[in-house]
Amino acid sequence: MNAAPLLQIRDLQKAYVLDGVTIQALRDIDLNVEPGEFVAIMGPSGSGKSTLMYILGCLDVPDAGNYQLHGQDITRMDGDQLATLRNREIGFVFQNFNLLPRTSALENVETPLIYAGIGKTERRKKARATLERMGLGERLYHLPNQLSGGQAQRVAIARALVTQPSLLLADEPTGNVDTATSAEIMTLLDELNRQEGLTIVLITHEQEVAKHARRRLFLRDGRLEMQA
Repeated sequence: MNAAPLLQIRDLQKAYVLDGVTIQALRDIDLNVEPGEFVAIMGPSGSGKSTLMYILGCLDVPDAGNYQLHGQDITRMDGDQLATLRNREIGFVFQNFNLLPRTSALENVETPLIYAGIGKTERRKKARATLERMGLGERLYHLPNQLSGGQAQRVAIARALVTQPSLLLADEPTGNVDTATSAEIMTLLDELNRQEGLTIVLITHEQEVAKHARRRLFLRDGRLEMQA
Protein backbone atom coordinates (compact mmCIF):
# COMPACT_ATOMS: atom_id res chain seq x y z
CA MET A 1 0.00 0.00 0.00
CA ASN A 2 1.50 3.32 -1.09
CA ALA A 3 2.11 6.04 1.47
CA ALA A 4 -0.05 9.15 1.27
CA PRO A 5 1.49 12.22 -0.39
CA LEU A 6 3.44 14.46 1.96
CA LEU A 7 1.88 17.48 0.32
CA GLN A 8 -1.47 17.47 -1.47
CA ILE A 9 -3.20 20.45 -3.09
CA ARG A 10 -6.54 20.46 -4.87
CA ASP A 11 -8.12 23.31 -6.87
CA LEU A 12 -6.12 26.00 -5.06
CA GLN A 13 -7.11 29.63 -5.73
CA LYS A 14 -5.55 32.88 -4.55
CA ALA A 15 -6.35 36.46 -5.59
CA TYR A 16 -5.22 39.91 -4.50
CA VAL A 17 -6.81 43.33 -4.90
CA LEU A 18 -4.34 45.98 -6.07
CA ASP A 19 -5.55 49.55 -6.64
CA GLY A 20 -9.10 48.28 -6.89
CA VAL A 21 -8.19 45.62 -9.46
CA THR A 22 -8.46 41.91 -8.63
CA ILE A 23 -5.37 39.93 -9.64
CA GLN A 24 -5.74 36.16 -9.81
CA ALA A 25 -2.35 34.99 -8.54
CA LEU A 26 -3.09 31.23 -8.50
CA ARG A 27 -5.75 29.35 -10.46
CA ASP A 28 -6.93 25.76 -10.17
CA ILE A 29 -3.64 24.45 -8.73
CA ASP A 30 -3.43 20.67 -8.25
CA LEU A 31 -0.21 19.24 -6.86
CA ASN A 32 1.00 16.10 -5.08
CA VAL A 33 4.51 15.81 -3.65
CA GLU A 34 5.49 12.37 -2.40
CA PRO A 35 7.88 11.78 0.53
CA GLY A 36 11.46 11.92 -0.73
CA GLU A 37 10.72 13.82 -3.95
CA PHE A 38 12.76 16.72 -5.29
CA VAL A 39 10.45 19.05 -7.24
CA ALA A 40 11.34 22.31 -9.01
CA ILE A 41 8.68 24.94 -9.70
CA MET A 42 9.72 27.41 -12.39
CA GLY A 43 8.17 30.48 -13.93
CA PRO A 44 8.81 34.11 -14.87
CA SER A 45 8.40 37.06 -12.53
CA GLY A 46 4.72 37.59 -11.72
CA SER A 47 3.74 34.02 -12.50
CA GLY A 48 2.66 33.27 -8.92
CA LYS A 49 5.78 31.46 -7.66
CA SER A 50 6.13 33.54 -4.50
CA THR A 51 2.43 33.29 -3.72
CA LEU A 52 2.57 29.51 -4.07
CA MET A 53 5.69 29.35 -1.89
CA TYR A 54 3.98 31.33 0.87
CA ILE A 55 1.01 28.97 0.82
CA LEU A 56 3.18 25.83 0.70
CA GLY A 57 5.12 27.21 3.67
CA CYS A 58 1.93 27.95 5.65
CA LEU A 59 2.82 31.66 5.62
CA ASP A 60 -0.44 32.40 3.80
CA VAL A 61 -3.70 30.56 3.15
CA PRO A 62 -5.61 30.12 -0.12
CA ASP A 63 -8.94 31.77 -0.90
CA ALA A 64 -10.37 28.43 -2.01
CA GLY A 65 -9.30 24.85 -2.49
CA ASN A 66 -7.62 22.39 -0.17
CA TYR A 67 -4.02 22.01 1.04
CA GLN A 68 -2.97 19.10 3.22
CA LEU A 69 0.53 18.71 4.66
CA HIS A 70 1.26 15.37 6.29
CA GLY A 71 -2.49 14.75 6.27
CA GLN A 72 -3.28 17.99 8.10
CA ASP A 73 -5.65 20.46 6.45
CA ILE A 74 -3.96 23.86 6.72
CA THR A 75 -7.05 25.69 5.46
CA ARG A 76 -8.75 24.89 8.78
CA MET A 77 -5.91 26.19 10.98
CA ASP A 78 -5.57 29.50 12.80
CA GLY A 79 -2.37 31.55 12.96
CA ASP A 80 -0.97 29.80 16.03
CA GLN A 81 -1.63 26.35 14.60
CA LEU A 82 0.04 27.33 11.32
CA ALA A 83 3.09 28.65 13.19
CA THR A 84 3.41 25.39 15.12
CA LEU A 85 3.10 23.34 11.93
CA ARG A 86 5.71 25.50 10.15
CA ASN A 87 8.23 25.09 12.94
CA ARG A 88 7.72 21.34 13.17
CA GLU A 89 7.34 20.28 9.53
CA ILE A 90 8.95 22.90 7.25
CA GLY A 91 12.46 24.24 6.73
CA PHE A 92 12.96 27.41 4.67
CA VAL A 93 15.95 28.52 2.59
CA PHE A 94 15.69 31.96 0.99
CA GLN A 95 17.65 33.84 -1.67
CA ASN A 96 18.77 36.53 0.80
CA PHE A 97 19.76 34.03 3.54
CA ASN A 98 17.63 35.92 6.14
CA LEU A 99 20.24 35.44 8.87
CA LEU A 100 20.15 37.58 12.02
CA PRO A 101 23.01 40.04 11.34
CA ARG A 102 24.36 40.49 14.88
CA THR A 103 24.08 36.82 15.75
CA SER A 104 26.68 34.09 15.27
CA ALA A 105 26.19 31.17 12.91
CA LEU A 106 25.59 28.90 15.90
CA GLU A 107 22.97 31.20 17.42
CA ASN A 108 21.25 31.63 14.05
CA VAL A 109 20.87 27.87 13.74
CA GLU A 110 19.63 27.62 17.32
CA THR A 111 16.76 30.07 16.71
CA PRO A 112 14.10 27.58 15.45
CA LEU A 113 14.88 25.32 18.42
CA ILE A 114 14.13 28.18 20.83
CA TYR A 115 10.64 28.45 19.32
CA ALA A 116 10.32 24.67 19.58
CA GLY A 117 10.97 24.90 23.33
CA ILE A 118 14.29 23.00 23.28
CA GLY A 119 16.57 23.71 26.26
CA LYS A 120 19.83 25.62 25.79
CA THR A 121 22.22 22.67 26.18
CA GLU A 122 20.31 20.43 23.78
CA ARG A 123 19.72 23.11 21.16
CA ARG A 124 23.39 24.13 21.19
CA LYS A 125 24.38 20.50 20.68
CA LYS A 126 21.93 20.10 17.77
CA ALA A 127 22.96 23.39 16.15
CA ARG A 128 26.66 22.60 16.41
CA ALA A 129 26.18 19.12 14.93
CA THR A 130 24.11 20.49 12.04
CA LEU A 131 26.68 23.18 11.21
CA GLU A 132 29.49 20.62 11.33
CA ARG A 133 27.45 18.48 8.93
CA MET A 134 27.42 21.50 6.57
CA GLY A 135 31.22 21.75 6.80
CA LEU A 136 31.10 24.85 9.00
CA GLY A 137 32.61 23.52 12.22
CA GLU A 138 35.24 26.27 12.13
CA ARG A 139 32.69 29.05 11.54
CA LEU A 140 30.40 28.51 14.54
CA TYR A 141 31.01 31.91 16.09
CA HIS A 142 31.33 33.98 12.93
CA LEU A 143 28.74 36.68 12.22
CA PRO A 144 26.97 36.66 8.84
CA ASN A 145 29.11 39.55 7.55
CA GLN A 146 32.21 37.45 8.28
CA LEU A 147 31.00 34.64 6.02
CA SER A 148 31.15 34.22 2.25
CA GLY A 149 27.86 33.98 0.37
CA GLY A 150 28.19 30.22 0.12
CA GLN A 151 28.95 29.89 3.84
CA ALA A 152 25.99 32.12 4.73
CA GLN A 153 23.67 29.98 2.63
CA ARG A 154 25.02 26.83 4.31
CA VAL A 155 24.21 28.40 7.68
CA ALA A 156 20.70 29.08 6.37
CA ILE A 157 20.40 25.46 5.22
CA ALA A 158 21.63 24.26 8.63
CA ARG A 159 19.00 26.44 10.31
CA ALA A 160 16.34 24.94 8.03
CA LEU A 161 17.44 21.38 8.85
CA VAL A 162 18.05 21.61 12.59
CA THR A 163 14.41 20.87 13.47
CA GLN A 164 14.48 17.79 11.19
CA PRO A 165 11.59 18.98 9.00
CA SER A 166 9.70 16.71 6.65
CA LEU A 167 9.75 19.36 3.88
CA LEU A 168 12.44 21.80 2.73
CA LEU A 169 11.25 24.83 0.74
CA ALA A 170 14.07 26.52 -1.15
CA ASP A 171 13.17 29.89 -2.71
CA GLU A 172 15.83 30.88 -5.31
CA PRO A 173 18.55 29.47 -2.99
CA THR A 174 21.35 30.27 -5.46
CA GLY A 175 20.15 33.76 -6.40
CA ASN A 176 22.80 35.64 -4.39
CA VAL A 177 25.89 33.51 -5.03
CA ASP A 178 28.30 33.01 -7.91
CA THR A 179 28.16 30.12 -10.36
CA ALA A 180 30.67 27.91 -8.54
CA THR A 181 28.95 28.41 -5.19
CA SER A 182 25.57 27.80 -6.81
CA ALA A 183 26.83 24.40 -7.99
CA GLU A 184 28.06 23.58 -4.47
CA ILE A 185 24.71 24.48 -2.90
CA MET A 186 22.77 22.42 -5.43
CA THR A 187 25.13 19.47 -4.88
CA LEU A 188 24.41 19.74 -1.17
CA LEU A 189 20.63 19.75 -1.80
CA ASP A 190 21.09 16.76 -4.11
CA GLU A 191 22.87 14.86 -1.35
CA LEU A 192 20.22 15.74 1.23
CA ASN A 193 17.55 14.43 -1.11
CA ARG A 194 19.28 11.31 -2.45
CA GLN A 195 21.17 10.16 0.64
CA GLU A 196 18.82 11.26 3.42
CA GLY A 197 15.47 11.21 1.62
CA LEU A 198 14.65 14.84 2.41
CA THR A 199 11.64 16.11 0.46
CA ILE A 200 12.53 19.34 -1.36
CA VAL A 201 10.41 21.84 -3.26
CA LEU A 202 12.61 24.33 -5.11
CA ILE A 203 11.41 27.64 -6.54
CA THR A 204 13.69 28.93 -9.29
CA HIS A 205 13.76 30.73 -12.63
CA GLU A 206 17.07 29.11 -13.64
CA GLN A 207 17.02 26.06 -15.89
CA GLU A 208 20.46 24.89 -14.71
CA VAL A 209 19.29 24.92 -11.10
CA ALA A 210 15.97 23.23 -11.91
CA LYS A 211 17.80 20.36 -13.66
CA HIS A 212 18.83 19.05 -10.25
CA ALA A 213 15.21 18.24 -9.43
CA ARG A 214 13.68 14.91 -10.39
CA ARG A 215 10.42 16.60 -11.46
CA ARG A 216 9.97 20.06 -12.99
CA LEU A 217 6.75 22.08 -13.05
CA PHE A 218 6.08 25.46 -14.65
CA LEU A 219 3.84 28.27 -13.40
CA ARG A 220 2.33 30.46 -16.09
CA ASP A 221 -0.31 33.08 -15.32
CA GLY A 222 -1.09 31.35 -12.05
CA ARG A 223 -1.57 27.89 -13.57
CA LEU A 224 0.71 24.92 -12.97
CA GLU A 225 1.96 22.90 -15.97
CA MET A 226 4.33 19.99 -16.42
CA GLN A 227 7.76 20.98 -17.71
CA ALA A 228 9.10 18.82 -20.51
